[in-house]
Amino acid sequence: MAGTLRSVTVDIADVPGIQVGHWTDADARTGCTVILLPEAGAVAGVDVRGSAPGTRETDLLRPGMLVERAHAICLCGGSAFGLAAADGVMRYLRERGVGFPTGALPVPIVPAAVIFDLASGTAAWPGPDEGYAACVEAGRAAGPVPEGRVGAGTGATVGKLLGPERSCPGGVGTAAVRLPDGSTVGALAVVNALGDVYGHDGQVLAGARGPDGSFASTVRVLLEEGPPDRRAGPRDAGANTTLAVVATDAALDRAQCRKLAELAQDGLALAIRPAHTMFDGDTVFAVSTGKAGATMTSLGAAAVEATWLAVERAVTVG
Repeated sequence: MAGTLRSVTVDIADVPGIQVGHWTDADARTGCTVILLPEAGAVAGVDVRGSAPGTRETDLLRPGMLVERAHAICLCGGSAFGLAAADGVMRYLRERGVGFPTGALPVPIVPAAVIFDLASGTAAWPGPDEGYAACVEAGRAAGPVPEGRVGAGTGATVGKLLGPERSCPGGVGTAAVRLPDGSTVGALAVVNALGDVYGHDGQVLAGARGPDGSFASTVRVLLEEGPPDRRAGPRDAGANTTLAVVATDAALDRAQCRKLAELAQDGLALAIRPAHTMFDGDTVFAVSTGKAGATMTSLGAAAVEATWLAVERAVTVG
């Protein structure tokens, strides 16, 4: 089984230059998670596969755009309201002189993406102060990255086809894989999916439950019964979404980072079934922080594995 690979390490912070911090509101069931990148930035790419995304600064990461490096990535609860947390991340970086150089002052590049958790608790969301607080936490963090119902995953749930009362908790998970050439690929996932989460053994770890409490299998329900009418309407659009950040110390250009993000989406599709639905905003960022050499084939395999493991951990740890 992949989960027993000797190459599996602790978390995304095993990649040099990566720091992770959370801000959590357990009462309102929302929060944000910030991934701080090296001061000089990291080459970045993104792949948006879901049909109901909430994002900021993702166009800037396309090949051919002027700015090649990002300085942090902000993952947030609170739907589109939560994107304001990235303003606090920018303030934190601006105070430290970090950003893309301009004639006036450095401008921090902070791509962001959100999940919908407004129905999980009090309708609340992180703002600039909360994004700033997550950066402070990242800057002083020591030890493994906290997982489970923390940060952007605080109000996350999975398996929502049959209604929120039959769903399971989601959360934040992270893992990393070290390749034989010494390069590392780490992933962090915020899992808030419409579909069910499957482990490497093919068993459901979290998902929609039937009346007796057993897992109902979202895919089976869709194929054999169709979506319940009360859950099929447009009011559910954007009520889900899995976000992931994949980081490596291998040297990649922006096009390669985008490709790595695309490949990591396979990890989501293996772990979450169904994935990338009309009601999910699944988004994966990929960043390169170092100069190590590695082949895209090996990096892609590691990104898939690390992402799948991160999704598993999001629903089983904490």
